[in-house]
Amino acid sequence: MQTKFADVWGHKIRYFDDGRSDKTILLIHGLGGSAERWLKVIPSLSQKYRVIAPDMIGFGYSDKPSVDYTIEFFGKFLSAFINTLGLKTVILVGTSLGGQIAVECTNTDHHIIEKLILVAPSGTMKQSTAAIDAYMMAALYPNHASARTAFEMMSNSCTVDEFTVSDFVERMSIPNAKLAFISSVLGIKNSKIDEKLQKIMTPTLLVWGKEDRVIPIEHARQFVSSIRNCKFLELDDCGHLPHVEKPDIFSRSILEFLDSRLIVA
Repeated sequence: MQTKFADVWGHKIRYFDDGRSDKTILLIHGLGGSAERWLKVIPSLSQKYRVIAPDMIGFGYSDKPSVDYTIEFFGKFLSAFINTLGLKTVILVGTSLGGQIAVECTNTDHHIIEKLILVAPSGTMKQSTAAIDAYMMAALYPNHASARTAFEMMSNSCTVDEFTVSDFVERMSIPNAKLAFISSVLGIKNSKIDEKLQKIMTPTLLVWGKEDRVIPIEHARQFVSSIRNCKFLELDDCGHLPHVEKPDIFSRSILEFLDSRLIVA
């Protein structure tokens, strides 16, 4: 796996690149995340596909300009990133905020999205949860104790590795990281996703952890009922981060979905 950088709108964007296929899976992390969130599934997915995982603008080690981080802004950025890398089509995978961004991109540039995988996407929940509150506190006041507490609440396991905690604390201490985080939270609240879901014609896989305490699984209903060609995968004994908590099942399920012949009606 290589670490690369791209220039998008004059901003330096970091991304991971692995695999040699002419078919590309593009992995989009969630709020306050980075490309590292996908490290447990990239090796499996890259055996059959080229896999690209960027630090979205405002997050990770990509540039963090002082802008309004709305869902529309992220969608336009993602399209520009795809164009900058010269990708004609992609298989788009987005988790949490990344899932909502993937929905936005699929609405505006559906012709370049072959298939769509949404992992506990944001956009439909109207109220906060204790896990979200803990995560926001960890982002605004980054230290090992607050970060560990937040990640333990996000997952269904009390085992959170030291790298996850220390990497998050380090990244949230970068200048403008908090600004991008808070602006993104406001962007989620001010975005309407209902009509956008109904317009999706792309074959879609929705993955949700049954014990998700960040965005509870009951919010999956709106996605399943609104997206015309949507397959739903519910994972037992799993929280908000299936790609971290259940990487083998997650990777296998994605590869099986991509091998299937789910056709647009």
